[in-house]
Amino acid sequence: MFGLMLEATGGAVIGIIVAIVVVVFTFILLIASRYRKCPSDKIMVVYGKVGSNKDGSARSAKCIHGGAAFVWPFFQGYQYMDLTPISIMVDLKNALSRQNIRIDVPSTFTIGISTETGIMQNAAERLLGLKFVEIQDLAKDIIFGQMRLIIATMEIEEINTDRDKFLEQVSRNVETELKKIGLRLINVNITDINDASGYIEALGKEAAAKAINDAKKTVAEKNRDGSIGEANALREQRIEVADANQMAVNGENGALAKISQSNASRREVEAESMRRATAAEKIAQAKALEDAYSAEMNAEKARASREQATLEANVIVKAEIEKREMEIQAEAKAEQMRRQARGEADAIFAKMQAEAKGIEEVLTKQAEGFKQVVAAAGGNANDAVKLMISDKLENLVKTQVEAIKNIKIDKVTVWDGANNKDGKTATSNFISGLYKSVPPLNELFDMAGMKLPEYLGKEKAEQPEAE
Repeated sequence: MFGLMLEATGGAVIGIIVAIVVVVFTFILLIASRYRKCPSDKIMVVYGKVGSNKDGSARSAKCIHGGAAFVWPFFQGYQYMDLTPISIMVDLKNALSRQNIRIDVPSTFTIGISTETGIMQNAAERLLGLKFVEIQDLAKDIIFGQMRLIIATMEIEEINTDRDKFLEQVSRNVETELKKIGLRLINVNITDINDASGYIEALGKEAAAKAINDAKKTVAEKNRDGSIGEANALREQRIEVADANQMAVNGENGALAKISQSNASRREVEAESMRRATAAEKIAQAKALEDAYSAEMNAEKARASREQATLEANVIVKAEIEKREMEIQAEAKAEQMRRQARGEADAIFAKMQAEAKGIEEVLTKQAEGFKQVVAAAGGNANDAVKLMISDKLENLVKTQVEAIKNIKIDKVTVWDGANNKDGKTATSNFISGLYKSVPPLNELFDMAGMKLPEYLGKEKAEQPEAE
């Protein structure tokens, strides 16, 4: 029984292994079947879900040239575009030039699909799926239009004589338009240029006649140059012979002159040597005296410098020492003043701190006393204030009386007349008014916010004025 179970288990394991191998092999075959290589003469265009551009928009296709890529099944597809050059015969007729002359320009253009990155993308978007003939017709239409446009901006002489300029403009304009659909211009060959009016043929005859006339003129000029050259040769021969004879005579005279100059130079050299020797002797003597004088002068300068250095050492060093001592004393004095000021400031701060603390204590005690007075007045702060003012009322009255008590009148001169209508003299009125300047008791109570008690008297009722 156990053996049967082992055989069943082994068979299951082998089946699983075989299934895994089959799956892996199938996956490898799938990958191999979807991995596509692009030949060198083609462009492989992968379309479908191929990613997005830098601006976030979806890409229409991915172009590959000379490489390979994996094409996902169900999500991507691929096609090839042929890079084989396309030859197009362009038989342009009756093209209007700038001079309003119609010309025929038969030419051959060779084009092909471009492999540049951006232009290859244009080819994938506009030419994918088109047949060879369709691409050829599309390019031919573009070439016809551009050639007619270029011929309309040029004159016939320009087109006929300056073929390089004409070909350059055709290549530039045609290639610019072909790039928009993904093509590039490989070669341009202008076969011939003709016109129905015979203008180009007339230009050719004119050029031929001009060439013949130029050739005849050149022959005549060459014959003339030959005769002139022969005469010039004879003239130069005679001139050169005369010059040679003159040079021979000049050579003899020059030789004699050089001998005389050599003798004179020798005498000059001897005289110059004698002069230089005498001058050198005098210069040597003067130089010796100059050196002696210079040595004495240098010795005097050295002695003066030494004395000056000694004097400067005695004076400047002493002045520096005194200056340093004064600076040290000034720094010490300043430090002492700073310490003294710091001590005075600390003392003033301590004094003010003690005074503030004393004032704080006094105010605290007064607050506590006022609190007890309020409590004694039954908790009424207004009655407490009146109680405190009534306690100080005696001192207030005393202070008012003292205000005029100490007035000293050393000498009073009175010119008093008769009695007034109320029977009082002016002197008595002055003294009475002086005492009346002290506020009455009831006014003091009013200013304190209190009412005079009845046992101290009542206010006098106002009397009606006598008629």
